[in-house]
Order: sequence, then C-alpha cells, then structure tokens
Amino acid sequence: MGQTSAGGGSTITQQLAKQLYSAPATSTTQRLLQKPIEWVTAIKLERNFTKEEIIALYLNYFDFLHGAAGIETAANTYFSKEPRNLTVTESALLIGLCKNPSLFNPVRYPERCRERRNVVLGQMLKAGYLSQAEYERYCEEPIVLRFHRVDHKEGMAVYLREFLRQYLMMERPERSDYPEWNQRQYVIDSIAFATDPLCGWCKKHTKKDGSFYNVYTDGLKIYTTIDSRMQRYAEQSVYGHVAKFLQPAFNKENRTKPNAPFTDKLTQKQVNQIMERAVLQSPRYWAMKRAGASQEEIHRAFHTPTDMSIFTYHGDVDTTMTPIDSIRYYKSFLRAGFMSMDPHTGAVKAYVGGMDFEHFQYDMVMMGRRQVGSTIKPFLYSLAMENGWSPCDKAPNVQRTYMVAGVPWTPRNSNRRRYGQMVTLKWGLAQSNNWISAYLMSKLNPNQFVQMLHKFGINNPDIHPSMSLCLGPCEVSVGEMVSAYTAFANNGIRCAPMFVTRIEDSEGNVVAQFQPRMEEVISSESAYKMLVELMAVVDEGTAGRLRYKFHINGQIGGKTGTTNRNSDAWFMGFTPQLVSGCWVGGEDRDIHFDSMAMGQGATMALPIWAYYMKKIYRDQTLPYDSTAVFDLPQDFNPCAKDEEDVGYSVEEVYE
Repeated sequence: MGQTSAGGGSTITQQLAKQLYSAPATSTTQRLLQKPIEWVTAIKLERNFTKEEIIALYLNYFDFLHGAAGIETAANTYFSKEPRNLTVTESALLIGLCKNPSLFNPVRYPERCRERRNVVLGQMLKAGYLSQAEYERYCEEPIVLRFHRVDHKEGMAVYLREFLRQYLMMERPERSDYPEWNQRQYVIDSIAFATDPLCGWCKKHTKKDGSFYNVYTDGLKIYTTIDSRMQRYAEQSVYGHVAKFLQPAFNKENRTKPNAPFTDKLTQKQVNQIMERAVLQSPRYWAMKRAGASQEEIHRAFHTPTDMSIFTYHGDVDTTMTPIDSIRYYKSFLRAGFMSMDPHTGAVKAYVGGMDFEHFQYDMVMMGRRQVGSTIKPFLYSLAMENGWSPCDKAPNVQRTYMVAGVPWTPRNSNRRRYGQMVTLKWGLAQSNNWISAYLMSKLNPNQFVQMLHKFGINNPDIHPSMSLCLGPCEVSVGEMVSAYTAFANNGIRCAPMFVTRIEDSEGNVVAQFQPRMEEVISSESAYKMLVELMAVVDEGTAGRLRYKFHINGQIGGKTGTTNRNSDAWFMGFTPQLVSGCWVGGEDRDIHFDSMAMGQGATMALPIWAYYMKKIYRDQTLPYDSTAVFDLPQDFNPCAKDEEDVGYSVEEVYE
C-alpha cells in the first residue's frame, strides 16, 4: 500500500497527506518545502490507519472533475448511483481517473478512458479479483454514463456557497436601495462592506483590463475554510434531529390544532393576515402580477387545485392542492441554522443554513435573524464581570417589579427553585434565572449593555437600551452569535467569521488572501470568570443533558435559549477548540411547539450540537480532542460548585 503509486511519483498515502494538509503551492520553493512535511505525515498516517482506511480517505477527497469531489459525488455525477450500487466496470472507471482525471475524462475522451478502465481491470485480474472470462467480458463493455453535473442547489454546503456568491458580488450599500421597512439590513450590510474584506470583494477589485471581477463568469477558485468531514457531520446532525425527531413530533401536535401549523393563540383573522402576506411574497403572485392578472384572477388561481410536486423528507411527491394550501404546507416544516468555527482563527468549519436548499432557500445562518432569548445573558454577565462583579457575588432570587419608562415590568421565571434565597450569579446563569438577570440589569447601565453587544459583533441597529433587553428580545443571526461566543473560549478575544482563505483567478494566480480578524471585547480576567459560569451551565444547569443523556465528557461551556411561547430555540456550545451554535424554529414566530418540554432550547437545539460533537470526536482524522482544556490559570475557581438544588434540564421562559 505504502508503495502504490497515485501518479506524479508519489504514493497514495503521500497524495492523501497533500490533499489533507497542504495548500496549493504558489512557487517551486514552497512546493519543495511542503514535500518533507508530506512524507512525515504519510508515515504517521500509515502507522495509525489501515490500508483500507487510507484508500477510503483518499477516494473521499479526490477531485474527479466536474465538481465531483469524493467517490460518492463522483458516482452520482457520472452514473447517478450511490457507490455501493456501482458495477465492476463503473468502479474500475472511477479508479482509473485517479491516475489523471483530466487526461482520462470520460466525458471528453471516452475511448481513452475506456483504455484506462481496462488497465484497472487487468490489475484486478492479476490480483485475483477477476477470472479471465470476467476480465474479457468486462473489457468488451462500452462506457455508458448517466452524467449529471452537480448544480448549485446540490452537494455539500449549498447554503454557504450561495451566501458567498452573493457576499462576494455585493455592491456598496446605498440607503435608497433598501425599502423603508428594511433599513436595518442597510446598516448591517454597510458595516460588513466597510469592515470585511471579503464582503463585496468582486466590486472592490479589478482585473488587468480594469473591469471588476465576476464570480459567475471569471472562473475564480474560492478556497473556503469548510472542512468537508465536519460539514457532513453538521448536515447529518441537523437533518437527523429535525427531520427524524422534531418534525414528526410537531406534526403529531398539529393534528389537534384547528389552525395548524399556527398556534391556537391566534384568531382566524390573524392567521388569514399571515397567509395574505405570504401570498404577496410568493413567486407565483409576482409572476401573475407581471403578466397583468387582476387581483380577482390571482385570488381565484391561489384557491384552484393545481398539479404540483411538493417536498417531503422521503423525496418529492406529485400531488394536487391549491397554491394557498401549498404555502401553508411548507410553513409546517421546522427550520434550522447551524454554524461551527475555530475560536482562535474564526475559520468556519461547518455551515448549515437550512433543511433543503431547493425548497427552503432562506439562509438561517447569516441572513435570518431571530430573537435570542437567554443566549443573550452571557453578554450581560460579561458586562457585570467587567464592572467588578464576580461569579461568587450573590443576588436575591425573588420576583420584582421594575418601572420602565413609567410602566411596571415584572419578569417571570419558569420555576421557584430557591425562591427568596441569596444565590450566586454563577447559579443564576446556570439555571437561566430571569429574576437574577433582571436584578443585574437594574444594577448596570442599559446603554453600556447595548455597547457591549456591539463589541461582541451584534450589529442590529434595532437594539435599544431597556430593562427587558436582558432577556433577549432582540433579533440576531446564528453567525453573529457563534462569532460572539468565540470570546469566551479565546481569553476575551472575539474572532469574526472567516469563510475564505484565498481566491485564485482562472490561471491559478492567487489574487486575494484573507487573514483572521480579531478584537478584544472583554479582559482575560472577565473571560476566565465567564468560562467558570458557562461551564456551570453544562455541569449543573440547563444544558446538563449533554452529560447525563448524551454522555459527552471534557470541558464544555454553553447556554440554552428559549423565547416567548417557544418561538425560537437556541443552543450555543463551545469547547477549547470549537464554538458552534444552533437555532431551530418555525418560518413565522407563531409556528411553534405549544409544549414547553418539546419547544425549549435544550430539546430542540442542544441535541444537534451534541450529535455533531460526538461525530467530531469519533473521527480520529480530525484534530479535536475531548480531553482538551480551556486556557484558565491553574486552580482558577472563584466559586466552589454550588451543590444545593443542582438540577438538570431546567426549563426556561422568556417574557
């Protein structure tokens, strides 16, 4: 195995080492420096993995052309099959491509490819895998392709790819280009365009002829920070939990709702208003409008049964329904967003913007913004730590009424555990206690809290200083939240998301390189205190099921979040090496579980993080270790573990 050639004078193991760990060299000198590192890496690979495992890794990373990276994508691209369903000759063809995919391209050079395939069959004959009769029969078979080039709606990380296309091509924001109701997006886009070199890159840089770059026509190669293994695990985790657990449970709950999938709290008039807005936003409406149809004709068309193909988790199904019913049908599907990044560089390792890009194209990582609930509390506690507070400091665990602009505000809590006692801030955050957060907010400056949120990279201009801000009514994207939480794992330094490492032009010239962007948002001392508090959320608080149900060991910090009536479920979790965040909810805020047990963040979002991390830790080819520890001073522990009334799976409530 170690001496098997993969072309170019290298063994397969050396080629694998190059695929996994070496960036394309920009000079002969750089390539010469890479070679010894690859030889050492190859030796380590052969010591730690079997020949079969190395071959599998090699085939899973090999570029088979036409966007077919990996054997699974190649089998689908060339034969519209899964790898396990390939015939002997089809398998031999793909293996033959590993010699030189451009030279033996079956689409452009079928006869040359056939000759190469037969060489592989000959090797199988020599190795005893084929009889002479089988070899001769297979060699006579023609090449029959069912070629299907993967389009932009298929494959891995589809949401990220579409986000990057739009992000790179963004024009300089002009206020007049944004509708009055969406001026918030103008502010957010303006900040991104001014501070992120990747945002609008194509409109900031010109080619040799003076024209701007175009990501659609210039043959640019965009090298992302995504790890294909981690991306696959993220997609599997999101799909597995939402499609196989949450959605069936949500469908079951909806059977008893007369206005399903909407909550029973709405009147029929309110449901009708939501549906009318959805009609006005639909492509069908605007297509009919452009064609000159009257409102009466449009209304009739939306209430006339029509043949259509609809999405299901078991594949698209042909059916007949009215367009208005199809809108309600698609609203019944729960949505999700998940992102994972390196807290020390900002490199985004996995990005799942939704359940199925073809049918649900709205990206819930960078585009969608939802109320964050209790996941905002660590920023409030960070402000407190910056102002001299300690996790050991105590606060009264009682319900109080606060006057806000002359109006009384009385926050609720989901339970009365330790009511009337003085409890530590550490306990208050671990239990996600709203009364403790409100007490803290009353002792701090709401304007400073808004400034703190902006320092953490939350740029929503609709965030206004108020007492209730401490319970998370503001809307934030998953991407912003994951970036914000990197500060807790990185000694108070926040990393902005880094999606791309470099861009090459059509000739292979590097035309752009990108570096991590970091900013200190809280002192290292405050970050240490926050680590203690956020680890307590996992060890003795609302995220306890990571321990007792999912049995994930090692140091973990995190925070659950649940907004009013279970409209939004969040979990933000981090280890010393990874920060990941997840949101789950309905398309509209009035689409949600009525059951608190099902609708809380610990049930809807936390398991996705848990499944993802378990897959990460099981993959020994990844550099993530469950025994890694946070960079805390030795024996740093400002509070001993509070043993009294420690309880896992605490429900949260926002109001």
